[in-house]
Amino acid sequence: QVQLVESGGGLVQAGGSLRLSCAASGSIFRVNIMGWYRQAPGKERELVATITSGTSTNYADSVKGRFTISRDNTKNTVYLQMSSLKPEDTAVYYCNANVAHIPGSPWITNNYWGQGTQVTVSS
Repeated sequence: QVQLVESGGGLVQAGGSLRLSCAASGSIFRVNIMGWYRQAPGKERELVATITSGTSTNYADSVKGRFTISRDNTKNTVYLQMSSLKPEDTAVYYCNANVAHIPGSPWITNNYWGQGTQVTVSS
């Protein structure tokens, strides 16, 4: 089993910044792609950004130039630096990780979600 523990959410004014963190722990051989998703009230969960173990990144168009995803492979931790925040960024942010558990079978993986952290941007 793997646990993803998120931190860093909160209330911020428009134009402000927040940094989210998500640490993976448990039965881990290797953490592959990690990412952040968000879900606003009444909307479906959507991709925010992803990062591979080789640190290739992908961003939703709505956050490009404002958010930066990064990771520390030695700590199995992914970060999301959010700047120039807008009220429409208000949502619960979820961490996601694809994890290999077995050294001899790295192609066998499972997907895990964090519990979510609330980000609220006031206008």
